Amino acid sequence: MMLNKWLISLLLCIGCICHGQNTAKKVPLTEIIVSIEKQFNVKFSYAVEDVANIAIEKPNTSFSLQETIDYLNSKTLLNFKALDNRYVTVSVINKTISVCGIVFSDEKKSPLIGGSVIVNGIGKSTVTDEKGKFQFQNIPINATLTISYLGFESRQFTANELFSAQNNCKEIVLSTKNEELNQVLIKTYLTSGLQKYLDGSTVLNTKKFGILPGLIDPDILQSIQALPGVESANESIANINVRGGTNDQNLVLWDNIKMYHSGHFFGLISAYNPNLTNKVVVSKNGTSAEYSDGVSSTINMQTKDVVNNVFSGGGGINLISADAFLEIPITKKLELHVSGRRSITDLFESPTYTKYFERSFQDTEINADSEQNDTSSDFYFYDYTAKLLFDLNEKHQFRANIIGINNALDYSERLTNSNETESKTSNLSQKNMGYGGNWKAQWNPKLSTNFITYFSQYNIDASDYRVETDQRLTEANEVLETGTKLNAHYKSSDNLNFLLGYQFNETGMLNQTTVSAPFYSSTKKDVLLNHALFSEVEYNKKNTYLRVGLRLNYFQKFEKFLVEPRINIRQKLSNQFALKLEGEFKNQSTTQIVDFEDDFLGVEKRRWVLVTDNEIPIATSKQGSFGVEFNQSQLNIEATGFYKIVDGITASNQGFYNNFQFKNAHGSYTAKGLEFLANKTARQYSAWVSYTFSTNNYEFDAFTPATFPNNVDIRHSMGLGLNYNIYKNLKIAVGGIWRNGLPYTKPVEGDETIQNGNTTMVNYDSPNSENLDNFMRLDASLNYNFNLSQFVKASLTAGVINVTNQDNVINRYYKVNPNDSNDAVQVDNKSLGLTPNISFRVNF
Repeated sequence: MMLNKWLISLLLCIGCICHGQNTAKKVPLTEIIVSIEKQFNVKFSYAVEDVANIAIEKPNTSFSLQETIDYLNSKTLLNFKALDNRYVTVSVINKTISVCGIVFSDEKKSPLIGGSVIVNGIGKSTVTDEKGKFQFQNIPINATLTISYLGFESRQFTANELFSAQNNCKEIVLSTKNEELNQVLIKTYLTSGLQKYLDGSTVLNTKKFGILPGLIDPDILQSIQALPGVESANESIANINVRGGTNDQNLVLWDNIKMYHSGHFFGLISAYNPNLTNKVVVSKNGTSAEYSDGVSSTINMQTKDVVNNVFSGGGGINLISADAFLEIPITKKLELHVSGRRSITDLFESPTYTKYFERSFQDTEINADSEQNDTSSDFYFYDYTAKLLFDLNEKHQFRANIIGINNALDYSERLTNSNETESKTSNLSQKNMGYGGNWKAQWNPKLSTNFITYFSQYNIDASDYRVETDQRLTEANEVLETGTKLNAHYKSSDNLNFLLGYQFNETGMLNQTTVSAPFYSSTKKDVLLNHALFSEVEYNKKNTYLRVGLRLNYFQKFEKFLVEPRINIRQKLSNQFALKLEGEFKNQSTTQIVDFEDDFLGVEKRRWVLVTDNEIPIATSKQGSFGVEFNQSQLNIEATGFYKIVDGITASNQGFYNNFQFKNAHGSYTAKGLEFLANKTARQYSAWVSYTFSTNNYEFDAFTPATFPNNVDIRHSMGLGLNYNIYKNLKIAVGGIWRNGLPYTKPVEGDETIQNGNTTMVNYDSPNSENLDNFMRLDASLNYNFNLSQFVKASLTAGVINVTNQDNVINRYYKVNPNDSNDAVQVDNKSLGLTPNISFRVNF
């Protein structure tokens, strides 16, 4: 009994001693400095605000002066330095510290071995050891460390966030990526920053993007045209044709918000700022059941989604526009990302602007009138984005987004009649606004959900005063769409993942036309509600990747169900060879009509309309593709055959320049062909050749003939490219495009016009029976990266489109000769001539 009492007393004494040691009293740094000054007869030089509110344990009185200074440096984030035996300076600059951390996974809290840890800007890096631990000595206090691990979201910290006065290692948890099953197949695809996933989709990582011929920045919608099967028949990103489809058949998403407008300068520049757009996923077939709409492709843009707690940003200027972006940490859990871009074309008319203007406004009222009257035009564009990121904890994340896109054109004419001067003004405004939010929740290691909601608004408004008839025409096209989606992911095992979800969309569209003399007004409004359930299973183990899904769509207005199966299989046969099979059914309930008579100033001829199930049916597509892949020693070769049928198209949305121009009919098109790509990458270069062969034919039962070539039927298309690192920071890219000319329709020879009532019209021959001359273009870019300071990086990029100034005709049609009603005049639209541009950017 006495022994037990002695043991208890001993343990209590030891506990008190340990407690006393662990809770040694901290003293304000200002008091410690006064004490040291008396002890060593020295003077400290410091700013009061730098040492205020800092408290540490007193240094040992047996320390020498240098040992005392070393102790203060190890316990604070200040830089103590003895100038001599009398003076000691205290500062917050040029401070170096030692840091360490232990990296864990978010699920089992197990250490991540071999993780990459980089000190940005100074060239230091390491990997985590068998305990997930890393450490650095003597790194700047304001340095930024990036911690990454395959299959996990990367995180960034400043060095002072990892600093511990007690030399404790900070525990760092990395979150599992949702696309863990969807591993990267090819890390460098044509250029750095372009990657290919196992499911066949192509991913553009703008932050790591290298250089492509002719481009001065990672223009999102220009870059994807380097892929086989993706064309722009008229050089415009507002008209991207994927496997023979029209532009409105591409589903474009920005942070889950459906966008109805994609270009600036009427399609010559992407409307999406790439600086905060972190990833772009392009799917041509075998799309996830999560997505519908877009019977030709899905272009899914995603912005940065990680709270880094690091203030960073950048800006740039080129001969068309200037832009800036910022990533602003507000708290450790809250961050704001903003970006903005505006054209400088209304301030400075560069050679690039002149080329773009000529290309955009050729064969319009603007160019036609400018040759006859005293005219002027003022054109500008801008876009902006903002994203608020809030991490409630490691399991719940909230995001809110906004995007705004605007194009504006003001056009004026000045006429002098009978010594009187009269001014007439027309204008065109094109806007797309989007608001969105989502809540990601990780309920347990197996179950996660993502709740998404968005609102998208598209407006195009035009007021066109026609001087010759003293008539004002006003037009408006508006789209309002609200969407909600709930995704539930269940990870059954490391190799098996399930998806179950529900989506609701309400889409409203307005088309309005008003004429002043004689007065005429027309307004049409439509609203459509769409419900969808979808389910999917994804399996990835060893050599097999499989994704099978089903989507059930219900259109409330028409009481109509559409069932859409999806499949995506990749089977690896050996270390070099793999087979892939993709298939999908998709639908689309929105479309664009092309109106050449009632257009917007002759510039923008498209307007959005909703399906009516009768006059404008729901477009449906059925597509299948089969391919083979070869990968060895960084040589990638792939060949894919595809077959696609799109039914429910209308003649009014195809842009016919022939006898069918003013007719309305339902039809379909069938595209089939072969895509080939060979890409060799090495440390210093990447070279590729791509080739697409396809046939694309319309079928309209109401027309004669019923079957004829599609307006974008390009039988042969080839692309060549080379990226080369001349030096470490100097890169060059050269590439070319060759393809068959587009089909067009000629008038009947010797009988070129025909009388239709009181109207004389062109008498066209067989539709699309002729082809333009082959299209050929050579592009080049040069990029140089350098450091302005330790933390500020800069780049200078020059690009030239159509280096050889090749004269390419991209569209041809005919109109009645105003001087001879029996004659038809040929009108040719031409592509960009030699167009240079240069860009300067800084990032910090």
